[in-house]
Amino acid sequence: MISTIPILGFSAYSGTGKTTLLRQIIPALKKRGLRVSVIKHAHHDFDLDFPGKDSYELRKSGADQTVICTMTRMATITEFADPSDEPDLQQIIASLDMSRADIVLVEGYKGIHFPKIELHRAALRKPYLHEKDDSVIAIACDAPLPAAVSIPVLDINDIESIATFIYDDFYRKQ
Repeated sequence: MISTIPILGFSAYSGTGKTTLLRQIIPALKKRGLRVSVIKHAHHDFDLDFPGKDSYELRKSGADQTVICTMTRMATITEFADPSDEPDLQQIIASLDMSRADIVLVEGYKGIHFPKIELHRAALRKPYLHEKDDSVIAIACDAPLPAAVSIPVLDINDIESIATFIYDDFYRKQ
């Protein structure tokens, strides 16, 4: 990854609680003074606007890009003619306004090599990702690991310790 600011991923199987964890981590990092940008990869289609809304009608009339801007937020919707047009993570990062961020947190993209925290819940009985991905820099889990590892192990339910790890051991060392 080429970026001027730290990029940290959160990787796990579906149902592990990636979004739930990020919703708690973001305020903890903001309390530490960080400006946080987030990229979420979804495996399904989504809509930000709905029939009857002007932005929806403009987009559906054939606009390739639609920008919705208010005094408090802005969103850009880009239509892809084909699924193969989906930008890669590096292109998405390049589209961010880096002057407004100190760190970028990425949910998903577990198959790409960049620094990540693996989230693991024993009840899901899924394999560990770090065993096949040396870009995992820590594991946040809810049960003891079956074998010793050489990376930090964090309690997935201890938001403050995860935020401290991100701030002290990742962000400040970049």
